Amino acid sequence: MSPVLSSSSAGIATHRRRVSPTTAGLFPEYPEDVSPMQVVSELAPLAGQRDSISDRATADCPPASLAAHGTQSRANGPVRNVAAVPHERAHARLVGIARLAACSLPAETKRSSAEKPEYFVLPVKSILNRCDSNRVPFEWTINPYRGCEFACKYCYARYTHEYMELDGSEFEKKIYVKKDAAPLLAQDISRKYSYNSEKSGGERSEHIAIGTATDPYQPAEREYGVTRACLEELAKREGLSISIITKSNQIERDIDVLQRIALRSDLAIDITITTLRARLARLLEPRAPRPDLRLAAVKQLREAGLAVGVSASPLIPGITDRDGDLEAVAAAAREAGAQWFFSGVLFLMPASAKQFLPFVREKFPRLAKQYEQWYAKNGYAPEEYRQKASERVQRIREKLGFASRPWIATTRTPQRAQMSLAWNAPAVQIETELVAAAG
Repeated sequence: MSPVLSSSSAGIATHRRRVSPTTAGLFPEYPEDVSPMQVVSELAPLAGQRDSISDRATADCPPASLAAHGTQSRANGPVRNVAAVPHERAHARLVGIARLAACSLPAETKRSSAEKPEYFVLPVKSILNRCDSNRVPFEWTINPYRGCEFACKYCYARYTHEYMELDGSEFEKKIYVKKDAAPLLAQDISRKYSYNSEKSGGERSEHIAIGTATDPYQPAEREYGVTRACLEELAKREGLSISIITKSNQIERDIDVLQRIALRSDLAIDITITTLRARLARLLEPRAPRPDLRLAAVKQLREAGLAVGVSASPLIPGITDRDGDLEAVAAAAREAGAQWFFSGVLFLMPASAKQFLPFVREKFPRLAKQYEQWYAKNGYAPEEYRQKASERVQRIREKLGFASRPWIATTRTPQRAQMSLAWNAPAVQIETELVAAAG
């Protein structure tokens, strides 16, 4: 990736004005002879951070609530980097990722559509982000971009833009391209990654989940190639444990490098398909590829010898859960060659509820009252509904012969990266259970 940047101070000022209405007057003026990279180098990391400003589990790691049942009050959701009270926020100094984002320069794009998002280059210091929660089955995440053009109405990850002092509605309008991904990942793997995971008692390597907060194969990938750069770096290593989750058939482009990774490391790919109804998919996931294209990607990946499953997350009450719909997705996935199948009920972070509940009122007015009762004050659907959905998924798995937790079938013993190993990667199945994390 080598986006061409404008280095003028005027370019920085322009970006500051459009980043967020709350940023006006918060930045000191830098002389014209000071480069943007010098500005970034002066930004101090937050206290208690692991390695860099971007290395924050709260921003790139799915919240623990996605991986466990329970209740979540709107008051207990993730907070921003600065003061939570609006009148205090307006006068607070931006820190951490919010300050980095405000200093990010526009990335050149060949796209001319009036509907294209704004692209910016985010000068992060790390690409491999620690996920400390014991409730999710992975230790590390890679999200090549911040923000996602697919604009899924239900996307839980909208809250990640709030860490940059942007409203969740701008999640699909301002896309941040992580700079220097490949060399950063090489450093991160050498410095931070362990081939003996503490979570597994040393029985396997630490797991890296790619695409937990933004889709790694959104349209930006065609121009900037951050995902491809990361995969090329991972292909140089042995003994890694990796999963990728995406809604895009663009992943077919990278079959060559995915095969190289699978020859030396454990690799599992999840393709998200929430419905087979094309019109409904377009309504819920406006800019994501059609369901049939995703199914075709499943088939092509399997024919290439890669381990592939299908995620039907989220299951959206009253919208994608009617009798036969989930079963149809699973049957089509099986026909395409998917090896496993999973689905979890819609979970709404506060930033997501702010976007999704008005959408329901407009497009599905008969469901509005139920959604207000279920989600206005809590991120979860009722336990009874979630339990029935879980039992339904289990029946589907049993009927169609799907695996539910592919990584249990892993046969490899973790080894040091420098050892020469002959592994049969296509036989390996791994699952990261990224429930609702494909939005």
